[in-house]
Amino acid sequence: MIGDIHQRVTHSSVASLAFFSHSAYVASFEPWDVSHAFSDPNWVNAMHEELENFERNHVWDLVEPPPNCRPIGTKWVFKNKQGEDGMVVRNKARLGFCQKEGIDYEETFAPVARLEAIRILLAFAASKGFKLQQMDVKSAFLNGFIEEEVYVRQPPGFESARFPDQVYKLSKALYGLKQTSRAWYARLMSFLLKSGFVMGSVDKTLFLLSHGGDTLIVQIYVDDIIFDGSSHALVSSFAEQMSRKFEMSLMGELQFFLGLQIKQGLEGTFVHQAKYT
Repeated sequence: MIGDIHQRVTHSSVASLAFFSHSAYVASFEPWDVSHAFSDPNWVNAMHEELENFERNHVWDLVEPPPNCRPIGTKWVFKNKQGEDGMVVRNKARLGFCQKEGIDYEETFAPVARLEAIRILLAFAASKGFKLQQMDVKSAFLNGFIEEEVYVRQPPGFESARFPDQVYKLSKALYGLKQTSRAWYARLMSFLLKSGFVMGSVDKTLFLLSHGGDTLIVQIYVDDIIFDGSSHALVSSFAEQMSRKFEMSLMGELQFFLGLQIKQGLEGTFVHQAKYT
């Protein structure tokens, strides 16, 4: 066991346990299980980052299991995030679960933008002279509220020494839960509509805002958001508004999305997939 969730494990503290002989900014491999992940401090930090997000977003509470409680088992899932050049830029650790329909969840559907919709948006933006921007929501699914009463076991390697038999009661959705994407979409959609946006009649992931003759267009793809408009002030205001509401990563001009490499210029927008040639 690495330690309690509330006690951060750093590169130096892990090394002091003689678990590791070296470290890097990111790990290049993807662990096949949690014991393999414990062999690299980068993945240990990735797991702690995930659990710290839970604490910061008030996702769960450690409680005594109620009578007849059958908590959902937890499993770590590890994935490397790559940049447009194929290099690993971030190690992501997520918790996965096993659920039963009708008990742990009901509805799960959430709309997702089709690749064709992204291409249409790129063409529209080019015709209007927009330069699409990109941002993503950090740990987006932790912002979605769930309606069911769900209990989960303590994550492997991070069990409480004082309360090893207690379980976590969820108040918000997590990665891996069946209803997670729906809960997050509902939260973001509600926020955008309350902010004055109008949702597309066909594409439910497209939102438009008209303000004083200016237009702002927003396309969402799970936790990735593409946006721009006819007014720099309106675009900046939206980015600031999102950052106040959610924890955001502002990525600047759109350059890489869903495997597409995108170059926006005065002569138009060029889309290619040189990474795969």
